[in-house]
Amino acid sequence: MEPNNTPHPIEPGSSSEPVMAPLVAPDTGPAREWAEASPPLVTVHPDDLPEGDSHLSVTRTFCFADLCGFTAYTRTHGPHEAVVMLGEFRRITRSVAAKRGVRVAKWLGDGAMLVSTDAPAAVSLGAHLIHHFAGRGIQVRVGAATGEALLFEGDDYVGEPVNLAAKLCAAAPPGEMYAVAEELDVPDWVRCLGDVTVQIRGVGPVSNVRRLLPLGLAHERGSDVDSLADELHQLSDELSQLSDELGSDLNELSQELDEFGAGG
Repeated sequence: MEPNNTPHPIEPGSSSEPVMAPLVAPDTGPAREWAEASPPLVTVHPDDLPEGDSHLSVTRTFCFADLCGFTAYTRTHGPHEAVVMLGEFRRITRSVAAKRGVRVAKWLGDGAMLVSTDAPAAVSLGAHLIHHFAGRGIQVRVGAATGEALLFEGDDYVGEPVNLAAKLCAAAPPGEMYAVAEELDVPDWVRCLGDVTVQIRGVGPVSNVRRLLPLGLAHERGSDVDSLADELHQLSDELSQLSDELGSDLNELSQELDEFGAGG
């Protein structure tokens, strides 16, 4: 009989929060990737193992998330409240990352670098953080990019998608996610408000950057965008009318000057 690995909440006596039952899964981490990438070298004699550093090229989705305006939050609320907020950010990030199959690669002060083999999982984590902190007095912004990078010393990554994700995070407005991927399946509770072009220092313009938000926030931002578009359209009509009136006045003035010149 096959064991039932379906997760279910367990209520431990010492905690008020449910704890997920442990899940069983095959290893999909760097160690296995190294073994599959170089099978002839796995069991060779030490004298036969080639010298020099080896670098493994892997495809990953890199995600950077940070608390926007954390310095201002600390100044307003004091260091104690700031530490509590930072602790909540790390606790939620760690917990949600584990459930969505994303790894917390490193903590970056008031932010985090996240890595996943699955782009939708990384996007879901980023959107989850934005959703969670939307009404808590501070917002989260996220940048994500998918591509090939070099796995360095077993647990670090070097490459263009890593740098791009970090810079997209820095460029994203508070409460939004900027993401770049050739193909990206967005969860049904995440909405894409369209593509934007982001000017990134040292890189230049990056086009086809997807602007992503959780559905509820997207409706709010979307209505704001629609309202702004209507105002701009109305303003454009008013400017066009003013231009026509000014053109008519100039034509009349030109005719009067012609008549004055002819009469003189």
